[in-house]
Amino acid sequence: MAAAAAALLAAAAALLAPGSPWAHGQDAWGAGRRAAPPRGRMDQALLLVHNALPAEGLRLSALSAACYQCSPQLLAFIPASNGSSRRASTAAVAVDTQHPLTLQLDGFSENRALCKIHYHFGESGNYSLEVKIQSGSTQTVSCDLSVNEDPINSYLPILFAFLVYTGILALVIAGHLLMKIDPVRNWVCKRLNPRETERVINSEPGSPNRVDSPSSDLSCQRLWSSVPRQRLRSLDTFRGLSLIIMVFVNYGGGKYWFFKHESWNGLTVADLVFPWFVFIMGTSVSLSLSSMLRRGSSKKKVLLKILWRSFLLILLGIVVVNPNYCLGPLSWDNLRIPGVLQRLGFTYLVVAALQLPFSGTAAENVPEMPPPALQDILPYWPQWVFLLTLEAIWLCLTFLLPVPGCPRGYLGPGGIGDFGKYPNCTGGAAGYIDRLLLGEKHIYQHPSSSVLYQTKMPYDPEGILGTINSAVMAFLGLQAGKIILLYKDQHKQIMSRFFIWSIVMGIISAALTKCSKNEGFIPINKNLWSISYVTTLSCFAFILLLLIYYLVDVKRLWSGAPFFYPGMNSILVYIGHEVFQNYFPFKWKMQDSQSHAEHLIQNLTATTLWVLISYVLYRKRIFWKI
Repeated sequence: MAAAAAALLAAAAALLAPGSPWAHGQDAWGAGRRAAPPRGRMDQALLLVHNALPAEGLRLSALSAACYQCSPQLLAFIPASNGSSRRASTAAVAVDTQHPLTLQLDGFSENRALCKIHYHFGESGNYSLEVKIQSGSTQTVSCDLSVNEDPINSYLPILFAFLVYTGILALVIAGHLLMKIDPVRNWVCKRLNPRETERVINSEPGSPNRVDSPSSDLSCQRLWSSVPRQRLRSLDTFRGLSLIIMVFVNYGGGKYWFFKHESWNGLTVADLVFPWFVFIMGTSVSLSLSSMLRRGSSKKKVLLKILWRSFLLILLGIVVVNPNYCLGPLSWDNLRIPGVLQRLGFTYLVVAALQLPFSGTAAENVPEMPPPALQDILPYWPQWVFLLTLEAIWLCLTFLLPVPGCPRGYLGPGGIGDFGKYPNCTGGAAGYIDRLLLGEKHIYQHPSSSVLYQTKMPYDPEGILGTINSAVMAFLGLQAGKIILLYKDQHKQIMSRFFIWSIVMGIISAALTKCSKNEGFIPINKNLWSISYVTTLSCFAFILLLLIYYLVDVKRLWSGAPFFYPGMNSILVYIGHEVFQNYFPFKWKMQDSQSHAEHLIQNLTATTLWVLISYVLYRKRIFWKI
C-alpha cells in the first residue's frame, strides 16, 4: 500500500508539472484518499477519480463555464477496476479553479454518458470523485464528489492588501488634516525648507499646457493652503487612475484571472483601462488645442506638432515597447507592428486633426443664455459625418468582408469555440485583415483566447480594424472636452451633460448587446474593440469623469492624489514600466512562483514605486514632453 501511495503522489506531482495535462491508471484507492495533496500550481486543484466499475473504462471530460459554445475537452482515461482484487483504478487529474466546471464521465467501451457534475473547485484543494454501482442496483451508476483536503482562500492576499493601502490612505488624510493647523504647518515647513526647482521638460500627448503659477506647489506654505487652480486636475487624475491600473495589470495583477484580459467576450478589470486612457486623451486634445491657439500658435504650426507627436508615439511603440523583444534581438522577421502606443499615435492623429479646424471658434465661447440641448453637437456636424463614416466602414468590413474558410460577420474566437466549427477564424475580418496586410509574424502571437479557446492563430488586439473604434472612443472623449469648454465654470451644466451622454451610451450598449455577454448583436469584446465595447466603456468613462470632476474640481474634497502625479507624466510612466519591468526593484526572484500572494506583493510594489517616482518628478517639476 505504501508503494501504491508513493506511486500515486508521484503521478499527481508529474500531472501538475508544466506540460503534463493528466496522469492516469494508478491502482491506489485507499492511498489516494488519505494522501496529502502535492504542492499544486496556481489556479488548479487535484482531482482523484476512482473507478469502481468492474468492466467499464471511463473517459473524463471537462467544460469551463467561461467557454462559450465549447465542447467538453478530454482530461483523462480511467481504466476499469480490477475485478479480482475489487480495487478501484484511480487517475489523478489537474482541474481549473478560475471558473466553474462541468465534469462529464462517459463509458469508454459502450460510449454511454454516465454522469455530469457542475462544481467550482478551490485552488490547491484535493478532491475525490468516486464512480461505482449503486448498492441494490446492477445498472445505476453513482458519481460522488468529496473533499479530501480543503482548498486555500486565494483571495485573502487581496483583502490584506486592501487593508494595508486603506491604512496608508488614512494616515495620509490624517497628516493632511494636521497640516491645515497653522502651528503644525509652520513647524513642519521650517524643518523641511523645501528648495524651489523648476525644470519642465514634458507633458503627455494631448494634455493642456500647465497654467498654474510655477511656484504654487513649491512653497511649503502654499502647498498646504488652499490656492486657486486653473488647471483641471480631474483630467490628470482620471488619466493617472487609468494608467496605474494599466501598470498593475501589465505587471501581472497578482495572477488573478479578473486582472487579466477576458478570453473573448465580456469585461474584466484589465479591459477597462486602455479605453479610458484613450477617452481622456480625446478630452485633453480639445482643451490643449484651444489653449495653444489662444496663445497665438497658428493652425499650421499646431498641425505639424500633431504630426510629430503621432510619429514619436508610433516610433516608440515599435522600437522601444515591443513584446517581441522576448523572442530575441528585434528584427524585421519578428517585429510586432501594432501595439498600444502605435494605436495611441494613430488615434491622437485622427482626433486632433479632426478637431483642429474647429478649435478657437465661437462655439467654444461661454454663452450668455443656457444653450439648446444640441449646441455641443450641431456646430461640429462635419466631425460627426466623418465619425459615422468611419463607423460605417468598420461595420461593413466586419460583417460583409469575405474571409476564407469563415462565415461572413464572424465575431468569435475560433479554436474550440462555436463547437470547433471555425478553428482558424479567430477574430473574423479583424484577424484576417491584420494577417493579410501585416503578416502573421508581425502581429501578437499569444492572444488572450489561446488558453481557454485553444486558438492557434496569431491575433492582435491592437490591430488595424479595431483602431477605427479607438478613434471613436477618443472622439467621445473629445466630446467631453467640448462640453468643458462650452460650459466653462458652469459645473451643473457640465455634470448634467456628462450624465446625459453616459445614459445615451448605456442605451446604445444595451441595444447592441441585448444586455447579454454573448447573445447580443455585437457583444462587448476588447480583442475586437467592438462598437458595443466602445459605447459601454464610454458610458463608464462619462460617469467616472463626472464623479472625479465633482470631487476634485468642484467641491475640492480630493486633490486627485496619488493618481494625479502619474497622470501628469503618463508617457514616461508607461514607457518606463514597460522597459524596466524585468529589472529590480520592479521584479525579483520569488521563493514560490505559484503563490498569488507573492505575485501580488511584487506587482503592487512595482506599481507603487511608479507612483512614488511620478510624485518625485512632479515635486521636481520634471515632465517628459513629446
